[in-house]
Amino acid sequence: MTGIVASPPRRSPVPAPRQSLARRGSVFLSKHPRLRLGFLLSAPLLWLGVVYIVALVALLVTAFWSVDSFTGEISQTWTLDNIITVLTGSLYQTVTVRTVGVALLVTIIDVVIALPIAFFMAKVASARAQRVLLIAVLMPLWASYLVKAYAWRSVLSQEGILQWLLTPLGLSTPGYGLPATIITLSYLWLPYVILPIYAGLERVPDSLLEASGDLGGKSWKTLRLIVLPLIWPAIIAGSIFSFALSLGDYITVNIVGGASQMLGNLVYTNVGAANNLPLAAAIALIPIVIIFAYLALVRRTGALDNL
Repeated sequence: MTGIVASPPRRSPVPAPRQSLARRGSVFLSKHPRLRLGFLLSAPLLWLGVVYIVALVALLVTAFWSVDSFTGEISQTWTLDNIITVLTGSLYQTVTVRTVGVALLVTIIDVVIALPIAFFMAKVASARAQRVLLIAVLMPLWASYLVKAYAWRSVLSQEGILQWLLTPLGLSTPGYGLPATIITLSYLWLPYVILPIYAGLERVPDSLLEASGDLGGKSWKTLRLIVLPLIWPAIIAGSIFSFALSLGDYITVNIVGGASQMLGNLVYTNVGAANNLPLAAAIALIPIVIIFAYLALVRRTGALDNL
């Protein structure tokens, strides 16, 4: 008798587990990298828009208001008096020229000092020495801004260590004034210039320097024709830091500047002692316009394209 083999019972298909909403969102974002990047940048861009752009707009609006001469209250009546005063006043013109001159000198000094230091760190020093030098460059940033500024006030005083060192040479300390301001600001912003240039030099292949040497290129010619064009965007990045920070500084001038004034001091005076916020806002627009003009000029040179 032929045996009858019973077929196994048919099982109903097990439904696939439903993916959670977070899982589906993760899969969707993994397939759309641009959208993922947009979500990542949305929070910082929103913060930048609220804190920076809105603050600039509020500053611009305040500059067109006035202060009641009797009550001292801010009158939200639109006027161009503050803008005209800032543009035509000899005091503001003189202080603007002085501020831009100090910022340019500080930038030039920092770039000249930073280039050899960054080149030695990136191309000459060993790996261990690079780490030590990098820490040495970063260490001043750990100290307070005010501590460093007051330290330079002590160094530059008539009884300071600089005077003690220069006396045998028949020289004297510059004391307090614009030279002291330039020296102090150059020290304060030097790490911000060294680090971008160092990063730019690290990206320069050593094979280019070796090829230039094999082809008979001398050191200065190699630096001028090969290294400098490659690190020009890094130099521009460092110059933006030093120029912008110097342009808006007012604390250093109060500490070591003597009777000298910069635009930041005028803003501080009108906000505090004079209680004239609209005029202070109009003065504050000057460095903002200058730095935007500087960025536009740099952008036209194409130096920012490879940053």
